[in-house]
Amino acid sequence: MNGYLNLLKPPGMSSAAAVAFVKRLTHEKCGHSGTLDPEVAGVLPVMVGRATRLQQYFSDKTKAYIGEICFTGATDTQDAQGEIIEPGRGVPTREALERVIRERFLGEILQTPPMYSAVKMGGKPLYAIARAGKTAEVAARPAYIEACEVLSQSDGTTYRLRVGCGSGTYIRTLFHDIGQALGCPAHMRMLIRTRSGCFTLRESVTCEEFAAAAEAGEAERYLLPMDWPLAGYEHIALDHRQKTLARNGVPIPAGSLPVRKGQSVAVYTEGEFFGMGQGAPDGFRMTFIANP
Repeated sequence: MNGYLNLLKPPGMSSAAAVAFVKRLTHEKCGHSGTLDPEVAGVLPVMVGRATRLQQYFSDKTKAYIGEICFTGATDTQDAQGEIIEPGRGVPTREALERVIRERFLGEILQTPPMYSAVKMGGKPLYAIARAGKTAEVAARPAYIEACEVLSQSDGTTYRLRVGCGSGTYIRTLFHDIGQALGCPAHMRMLIRTRSGCFTLRESVTCEEFAAAAEAGEAERYLLPMDWPLAGYEHIALDHRQKTLARNGVPIPAGSLPVRKGQSVAVYTEGEFFGMGQGAPDGFRMTFIANP
């Protein structure tokens, strides 16, 4: 059983627990693509079987979220689960919020990962250091915000935002930093991931739906094919002789395939996904075979 489960992770479940849930039902090696905090719901792509070896080839690693920024104060975790460490100082107008986003929080920005995160320092995750009552100097790192749109004011202290961003972006840190830039301390009250690369909320599967399918012996019908996230790669086809050479680890002579040196491509044989290959100095070689 190989492929991807586009899981709709519920709030309260960690990403590790979600992977363990899928592994228990499929009896296959599993892994996730892009951690979601336990309190965050939404799209969590789970790689099943040999698909766990394809994450490095994902051509689209962008993410999209809908979240609420609440101006009742900043918290130690930067979300609603934490303790208020800086009380609110009013709620900005929609115009002021949109202006500071436009001027300071679009494109490449710098973020300092929150102490309550899985980022490691000295071999320890920051959340473990924070829970021990300690702090650490964490270096800022680049993040990319493709879009940040104010959707509505959901109540007197809260706005709902839609965010599109690059991999590794902390939305709760984004909301915290927006509050600081406005002089109105804020935290993230709610967050849903609506897209992770090519995996979207619309096609996601709930835990209950997948468990019922697995119990009926039909878990595989919810798995997306292994080449699902590889649309950004050029496709090539191997004939029977080339397939035999590739499967045996023998390089296919340079020039016999339309692949440049160092270029990675998705490989097909007889209309089926065969794996990933790359132009090499001695010809063309497979770097991953779907069904060895």
